[in-house]
Amino acid sequence: MKNWTNTHTLILGAARQGLALARWLSRHGSNVTLSDSRTADELSSARAALADTNVQWAVGGHPLDLLDKTDVLCLSGGVPLTLPIVEEAIKRGIPLSNDSQIFMEVAPCKTIGITGSAGKTTTTTLVGQMAKKDTEGRRQNAENSSFIIHPSAFIGGNIGDPLINYVDEMTADDIAILELSSFQLDQMTISPNIAAILNITPNHLDRHGTMEAYTNAKARILEFQNEKDTAILGKDDKGAWSLRDKVKGNLLTFSLHDLAQDLNGAYLHDGLLSLREGKAYVPLMAREKIQLRGDYNVSNVLAAFTIGHAAGFKLDDMLEAVEEFRGVPHRLEFVRELNGARWYNNSIASAPERTIAVIRAFDEPIVLMLGGRDKNLPWGDIAKLICERVDHLVVFGEAADMIQKTVTAVGGERGVDIHRAETLKEAVTLAANVASAGDVVLLSPGGTSFDEFKDFVERGEFFRKWVLELS
Repeated sequence: MKNWTNTHTLILGAARQGLALARWLSRHGSNVTLSDSRTADELSSARAALADTNVQWAVGGHPLDLLDKTDVLCLSGGVPLTLPIVEEAIKRGIPLSNDSQIFMEVAPCKTIGITGSAGKTTTTTLVGQMAKKDTEGRRQNAENSSFIIHPSAFIGGNIGDPLINYVDEMTADDIAILELSSFQLDQMTISPNIAAILNITPNHLDRHGTMEAYTNAKARILEFQNEKDTAILGKDDKGAWSLRDKVKGNLLTFSLHDLAQDLNGAYLHDGLLSLREGKAYVPLMAREKIQLRGDYNVSNVLAAFTIGHAAGFKLDDMLEAVEEFRGVPHRLEFVRELNGARWYNNSIASAPERTIAVIRAFDEPIVLMLGGRDKNLPWGDIAKLICERVDHLVVFGEAADMIQKTVTAVGGERGVDIHRAETLKEAVTLAANVASAGDVVLLSPGGTSFDEFKDFVERGEFFRKWVLELS
């Protein structure tokens, strides 16, 4: 839908995505109702932010009669499809949408969408840095020509500001890079010009129910592409690579290993990152120039190079962006060294698979903090790795008992020293008590933060604060 005048839109969830969409739709003539389960007092700041609009509010729940005059139902990130009002809307044939869908319907420029179970924020941020350098170079060149071109790069979606905030000022010369979650893709009926699926491993099964449903949600990023579009799939991940038959346009890939001759993309060979398309081969950079630890981050860099190549970014801009990139907060973020032990914040890890990848990034002895709220995910593989690689395990939060029992059941010859904490703050204290010089102390929970914090960012910020207070 591109003409919203006199439509009736219901938005569920008054967080950043819902607020941004409500403002934009109201400005474009829609009669917007914003519904949130929180009370009016709890929503005071959100309501104040929209005080200059004609947005109507429904607080304290989602009554079904809100649908009686609704043309489109928009879901903020994290709003489940199993919510009664959503199920009722589907029964009534009311179309579902969200801020990213509506953004892409009206965006005048090329779009890049990036999804995956792990690494999508790091990859999206890095591609964004590449794009900013590329558009800055094109702006400088334009100043020396007779053409007036002022291209800009916009980065958002599931991270940062929702891009619907900026779409009215975008031009055809710009580029928009979006991180897209499975929650967003579930409702979307439009695909980006360049779509990347980094990997698909068990995650959000508490929301999607099965791996098949989760994979189908991710695959929607490809579903509405055409033969002129480009799809990028991770070669090393079975889940992502299994979707190659769904690609309708150009297929590119990336891998930590050599690529078969009939595949194009970025790969690693003898410590050198390289790029190939057809008979053209370009050496990119030595692996040691990457500032991020772990094979999984090398994979993220290879993905970014492949996406940047597909978008037509200049090689020098991509190389400069990678060499300067130091990562994203709460993603294997170095916090401090204390008494010879190095502390890392990987609060983003809300699934066991993500913690497995991070453990493998270290050769040093590990003190691991694991816990939070489980998402109905398998813990057997991480339990085996813990018994092989971790010296001290501190479990905390709702999942602590389950994790401890799973690791204990696996056992092993090494044996793991396990400590139990109720809260993350207590876990920090216990970890400090057992850490020795030369150890890595790693918060990589494997569970969500919702048993104690509002999100992984708040969890990571408190972890950083408590670690810096240690003496």
